[in-house]
Amino acid sequence: MTSSKLPEIKPKKKTGTEKFHNNGTSLPFNLLSFWQWSSSDLLSNSLRGILAEFIVASAISNIDSIRKEWDAYDLEMPEGNKIEVKSASYIQSWSQKKLSQIQFNIRPTQRWDSISGTYSTKRIRQAEIYVFCILTHTDKDSIDPLNLQQWDFYIIETETLNQAVAEQKTITLSKLLKLNPLKVKYQDIALTITETLSNSSQT
Repeated sequence: MTSSKLPEIKPKKKTGTEKFHNNGTSLPFNLLSFWQWSSSDLLSNSLRGILAEFIVASAISNIDSIRKEWDAYDLEMPEGNKIEVKSASYIQSWSQKKLSQIQFNIRPTQRWDSISGTYSTKRIRQAEIYVFCILTHTDKDSIDPLNLQQWDFYIIETETLNQAVAEQKTITLSKLLKLNPLKVKYQDIALTITETLSNSSQT
């Protein structure tokens, strides 16, 4: 079977009211039931990462589209500039003996083409801007990932990372801070990204 007979499936945004069904009969639970079952632990590493992407996407007015699991980068500005989002938290949902160390994955990757179903041969950092998102709250009783005042955001050009750490796979917060990223709160994310990209294009 040729690849032309198995094209990429374009997902449609769901509402949550879609019913599960069996043999033509609707079952007493819907897609929202699944979301509640699978996606309520916002402190888990995998889901917190997706939540951070959504938070940044909302800041740049880009939540009308649907997240693509295998895109080479996480988000796009309205102008087309590519953004990579990374997240970390001191608090985890499991029992901890101490607060977690803040560390981010910055591994260069091979670009995935969802249309051709192939990877590029070259490993690079695919986006132009990185947004490092830290859930800074340190009290387990009151931590709330939906409270955006509990997050800090650090914005830095990918080129700065490339020059400083080359093909390094991870970076700690202390090492990141030495690169002088721009620290902002939620309401300033979009403007800071725009200004950073503008300043970069003028140099």
